[in-house]
Order: sequence, then C-alpha cells, then structure tokens
Amino acid sequence: MAAEGQCPCPCPAGSVPVLFCFSVLARPAAVPRGAGHELLIQKFLSLYGDHIDPHRKFVLQLFADDWGQYVDLPKGFAVGERCKLRLVPLQSQMTTLGTLTPSSTVFFCCDMQERFRPAIKYFGDIISVGQRLLQGARVLGIPVIVTEQYPKGLGSTVQEIDLTGAKLVLPKTKFSMVLPEVEAALVEIPGVRSVVLFGVETHVCIQQTALELIGRGLEVHIVADATSSRSMMDRMFALERLAHTGIIVTTSEAILLQLVADKEHPKFKEIQNLIKASAPESGLLSKV
Repeated sequence: MAAEGQCPCPCPAGSVPVLFCFSVLARPAAVPRGAGHELLIQKFLSLYGDHIDPHRKFVLQLFADDWGQYVDLPKGFAVGERCKLRLVPLQSQMTTLGTLTPSSTVFFCCDMQERFRPAIKYFGDIISVGQRLLQGARVLGIPVIVTEQYPKGLGSTVQEIDLTGAKLVLPKTKFSMVLPEVEAALVEIPGVRSVVLFGVETHVCIQQTALELIGRGLEVHIVADATSSRSMMDRMFALERLAHTGIIVTTSEAILLQLVADKEHPKFKEIQNLIKASAPESGLLSKV
C-alpha cells in the first residue's frame, strides 16, 4: 500500500504525480514535468469526460499549502512537483450568444477533397459556398485552417477551392480536425474565441471536430449550406444533435454579414459583392 499522500501508481521517468479532483472524485495520475494549463485540462477530460458538462465554464485550481486551501491556477503555471489540482464548474452556464468578430474568429475547412465529389450530396454547392467563405476570410484577414483526410488515397482539396493564404493545410487520418498542429496554431493566434466550421462529412469529421472544439471552450458555428454527407439522414441528425449541444448551426451569408456587422464597415462592399456573385440555391437548407 502506498504511503499517505503518495501516488499509488509508479510514475514514468520525467513525470510528476498529480491528484486530479473533480466534484467528490479524486484520481491520481502522472503528467510530464512542465505540463501546463492545456495539458492539465486534457488530463481532466480524459479522467472525468463523462462527468464534465461542455456547456459549463470551469476554473482550474491548485491546492496552496501556504493558504491551506485551493487558489486559482497561477498564470504560466507548469507542474514541477507533486501537487493537487481541482476543476471547479462555475455556477452559471455559458450563454452562447453567437457573436462573431474577425479578430477572434478562425475558419476551419474540412476535407473538401476530389474523391468525395461523386458521393457527397450537393457537393458542387458546398464547394461554391466554401470558396465564398474562404474569399471572405481573405478579405477580412481571418486565419484559415484546412485538413485533408488521407490525401494519398482520397486526393487533395478540390481545385475550385483556393487555399491561398491558408495558415495550415494538413493531412490527417483522425476524423476530427483537432490535431496537435491545429491546437498549436490556435494557441499562436491571439484572442481566438470562435471557429467557423464547414466541409464533409457532417456526421463524421464535422461532428467530431465540433465536439472537440466546444470541449476546449471554443464557440463553434457550423455553416449549414457548406457542409454535407453522403446521406441526408446522417446530415440531418448530426446537425440536430450538434445544435442541442450548444453549437450554432447557421448559413454562409449570416456568417459573412455578422463578421462585417455594419454597412459602414470598410470591407462591406467586398463582402456584399461576394454574396451577390455566388449564392447557389440548393436543396441543402430545406434539409436542415
């Protein structure tokens, strides 16, 4: 039996034992020495994911021996020795207002690849709307992150999608877009609060990406007229499920006009021209 206060499991070299507390639960685990806030949050999610409500805001706290109680985790904290942490839900739920500003927004373009063309319903329409969104991102200076699912077998992003200026274009095998490189890129972009997400397939890569992003505290806007699946039933139920989790299901025109917000915005005319020039009338929105 481990001595009192010791981690009951051996720690790998270079790791530190930490007691992770949530509600009435307490579970010891080892983390790499130097682990910071993001890694600790991920560890809490891996230990208590079934108990954590993604609609709540949380604060991470450290037990301070000097005070004999928990204090909010200091800025820049890194694990250097055995410690005790807890994740505390705030009393009120997050209110998802859905506001968007260019300075706090990132666009995610998911797997718009050539091999999906014959299989995905309304693929031509979502390509057209996706291209309009990317043009809008360039006009407004919004970072764009693009993934390609197993491009060796499924091909690259379709030629109609212009990826000029994209911050990242990454291959992946994981269904979610939330790769380590993507997480690192999000950290590098100051003040990111919202992700505008579009591509394929709605019920697989889009859904899993959206759920991971809200689990990390980001607000997610899914563009209904720029996302589809092979099956309209899969698409419909995925969008319904995502809307119930607090994700915002919206349209490309709503997104672009919300980002400029005012007729007097210096880029309004350019955005207005984009909307007028490319507004396909497909059956997608009737199937949301």
